Amino acid sequence: MKTYQVAVIAGDGIGPEVVEAAIPILDRAAAKHQFSLSWERLPYSANHYLETKETLPDSAFQHLRNDVDAIFLGAIGDPRVPGNEHARDILLGLRFRLDLYVNFRPVQLLHPDLTPLRLFQPPNRPTAQPPIDFVIFRENTEGQYLGRGHISGDDYIAEEVNTGRGVERIIRAAFEWAQAHGKTRVTMSDKSNAIPAHRIWQEKFKAVAGEYAGIQAEHRYVDALALELVREPARFQVIVTNNLYGDILSDLGAGLVGGLGVAASANLHPGRRGGLFEPVHGSAPPLAGKGVANPVAAVLTGALMMEHLGYPAAARDLERAVTRALADGARTPDLGGKSTTRDVAAAIAASL
Repeated sequence: MKTYQVAVIAGDGIGPEVVEAAIPILDRAAAKHQFSLSWERLPYSANHYLETKETLPDSAFQHLRNDVDAIFLGAIGDPRVPGNEHARDILLGLRFRLDLYVNFRPVQLLHPDLTPLRLFQPPNRPTAQPPIDFVIFRENTEGQYLGRGHISGDDYIAEEVNTGRGVERIIRAAFEWAQAHGKTRVTMSDKSNAIPAHRIWQEKFKAVAGEYAGIQAEHRYVDALALELVREPARFQVIVTNNLYGDILSDLGAGLVGGLGVAASANLHPGRRGGLFEPVHGSAPPLAGKGVANPVAAVLTGALMMEHLGYPAAARDLERAVTRALADGARTPDLGGKSTTRDVAAAIAASL
């Protein structure tokens, strides 16, 4: 039985709760598919930073780069660290230093009553809303998140970085994934009608799209895409966009299918070992310790990790188990239920 080394950074707030709820479920799915996960819990968090002033030491980074098969992250962020120094070094630092240029965010409706769009369906056509099932490829290492700029008097000048190499490789990754998964449409989103620098997205998208016969390539300005995602989300399959727009649109997508409590993500460099896997919901400090954090996003993030490790059947098993648990009413308060974190985790485990 093959064993994979997984580093765990449980982090802050509800991070440790959802991580510890998800790990036994992931172990059960791995055993079912005849592999195992060896979990290495690392201390890096707000607590660790406040005690030691250490964020992510270079020795830890070298270990994460060279010795592990995946990094499983709970959540990072704590009001006791108002400058978010530890979050920048751990989360953004790993994304940039490991060159994890793909932030992959699936948006899938797991149960019809989780979408707010159900409220606008004609009462005599309860199944009128087609399924919502698309993915977002967010460029993860450029854009405004690099933090480049300077202060001039009372003005802060921020720079947005779009390189030919960076734009082309995220667009190519989106088309490659679409081709491998039988998708027929890739939508690129920018704001090139108002931001001249975004013309590079137009040029690279046109060039790369020409290499993938059978896949329709379409463009939407980001404001128009936000509107269309609410009005007609089911028509989209694969969306590729820059760092900032991908961050915003993926939260909109999460809102369409139940909220951040069901939103998973993977930070990847296609073709390379490793990757950083994190639920999208953040640390939510007010909820910490109350037993109400939703573990679904962490479990689905684990499914993305298993797919990346080469076990898509295990990933599908986890997704089906989550779907069954939700259908049976195992829901935390953010989804309108009364279940605890442990209740939902137990229901998902039982569904496996």
